[in-house]
Amino acid sequence: MVGLGPGPFAGMLLADLGADVVRVDRPDAEPARGALARGKRTVVADLKARDGSGVDTVLQLTDRADAFIDVFRPGVAERLGIGPDVALARNPRLIYGRLTGYGQHGPYADRAGHDLDYLALAGALEPLGPPEKPTAPINVLADFAGGGMLLALGIAAALRTGTGQVIDAAMVDGAALLLAPFYAGRHTGGWGPRGTNMLDGAAPFYDTYATSDGRWLAVGAIEPQFYAALLKGLGMDDEDPARQWDRDEWPATKHRFAQRIATRTRDEWVTTFDGLDACVAPVLDPVEATAHPHAKARDQFFTDENGHPQPAPAPRFSATPTSTPAPAADTDLATVLADWSD
Repeated sequence: MVGLGPGPFAGMLLADLGADVVRVDRPDAEPARGALARGKRTVVADLKARDGSGVDTVLQLTDRADAFIDVFRPGVAERLGIGPDVALARNPRLIYGRLTGYGQHGPYADRAGHDLDYLALAGALEPLGPPEKPTAPINVLADFAGGGMLLALGIAAALRTGTGQVIDAAMVDGAALLLAPFYAGRHTGGWGPRGTNMLDGAAPFYDTYATSDGRWLAVGAIEPQFYAALLKGLGMDDEDPARQWDRDEWPATKHRFAQRIATRTRDEWVTTFDGLDACVAPVLDPVEATAHPHAKARDQFFTDENGHPQPAPAPRFSATPTSTPAPAADTDLATVLADWSD
């Protein structure tokens, strides 16, 4: 069923990996475009039609489908007449995937929300960002990774069981799962408040630094050999690499790193570190990333029918390689049912 980002993202992932995905759209919807619509056909259905034709369209599809993605709030699909009890009674092998923010039950189940809210309730937002405030990294963690991607994984796994069932994919659950290693750390003291840990900006060897041209350099030199290479590339060989883990030294070391990195442009530093295994990379914007030599070599992006770049399907398969996703296309119910007749 058409919805906001997470549901279409789950469908995009499945379509990228070879599934025949049909998007059920509203009669008044804009034509499907862009990455989230790629590789899909679209069938139009008015679920509020008084003659029940829209509901019948959906049920005819679920009768022959392997999986169904429900993106409504809890209870809406039941009220429309396309809930799991109805669909599974007609097609017992169906995987009925339900994608919501807070899940199918619990005090928050009926509440509205967005990525930021799900991260907040899961305890996954508080650790993110600089010390002065929690900051979400746009809506990728709960919506797309903890929601759409996990639902696609759940559908693939459920299909392997050969048993029809309902998947309750809640973004608040997925957001928590993505931070699985850190919950115990906060309870035991192994992971401190935001901005005081090695991986969240406290360590000088794991952070981003401004360059002289207003761009940024990412430094992730955790292991001692990489840290030694970092010092060499920065021309700071007089620094004692053995003091890397002296937390009392971190603020002063970070200041020295920042001053040094600010003396050259980002691309000058890229040239300096070329050949040095120091875990240093340029911070590219989305336009630059599509033109980077590594992306070009791996065909990491392709140009769609509108001339816009899109990430290529991932992961890569050796025996059954994926291909460039086809653009979205309108179709009709009869064609889909004929294709799914076997």
